[in-house]
Amino acid sequence: MKISFSRHAKRRAKLYKIPETVILEILGNMELSHGKHEIIKKVDGHKFSLKIVVDIKNDILTIVTNYPLRRGRKK
Repeated sequence: MKISFSRHAKRRAKLYKIPETVILEILGNMELSHGKHEIIKKVDGHKFSLKIVVDIKNDILTIVTNYPLRRGRKK
């Protein structure tokens, strides 16, 4: 399966200092079917859990976005 990062996902990863290897490691351990998926995973070295949104079409996994999930954030 081919894995590609959207331009948005690359920018979010750079902004929040999330290495691509961490994202690929999380996705490598999962069995995903076609369609959109939201993955929330706690990762060592990050204060908050990471949220990764992926879309799978025609054997291509596209990472749409990724960012730290800040639950309970006050406005």
